Amino acid sequence: MNLVLLPGLDGTGTLFADLVAAMPDDIDVDVVRYPTNLSCYSAISDIVRSRMPRREPFVLLAESFSTPLAIQYAATNPANLKALIVCAGFAASPVAGVRRIAYSALAPALAGIALPKFAARLLLVGLDAPDALVAAVQSAISSVPSKTVAARIRAVLACDVRVELNQIAVAVLYLRATQDRLVQASCLEEIQRIRPQTTAVAVYGPHLIVQREPAQTAAIIMRFIEQVS
Repeated sequence: MNLVLLPGLDGTGTLFADLVAAMPDDIDVDVVRYPTNLSCYSAISDIVRSRMPRREPFVLLAESFSTPLAIQYAATNPANLKALIVCAGFAASPVAGVRRIAYSALAPALAGIALPKFAARLLLVGLDAPDALVAAVQSAISSVPSKTVAARIRAVLACDVRVELNQIAVAVLYLRATQDRLVQASCLEEIQRIRPQTTAVAVYGPHLIVQREPAQTAAIIMRFIEQVS
């Protein structure tokens, strides 16, 4: 079985290193990386489609930002796609109302500021995260132009793939980070309202749960892959 990974907002794929290392040798893992000049979902979706296996059976895993891309692709129901895994993801903007408008307006300013350590810990990896993980997250985000980061934030705030979610035929697993400060539990609730058969597994930890708990999430992913194989 192949496992294809779609990265978070940075799009570099480098933050999947520990998860890839935790996966067993008989799983062929392919990390998709997005060009740093691409920001809108429509442009990135072409990259996603081009990287999917043509004939080999595979499971698609999407982290946060990439969730709408994965849902759109899975909705086409390729014959060799066996399952979809969503990590701290959403089918529509995770921020609603006035806050969504404010965040969209502030996106360029926020993206232009180097991510401080305290912000990385508070919002992404947890207050007690190892220094090495904090540095890796800072490095990944800083490697992407600020205008790209800002545009990707706006893409998240405007996304809506709820119709496509209802068209997915394969099994779906949602990994929920219980201490997530960015994607609230309501995002999972909405996904399960649209697609009640979605399986959810809660993992104690922050938004970047795969990076914070690679061994635990790898074990959950493997059990799910065994079920759908």
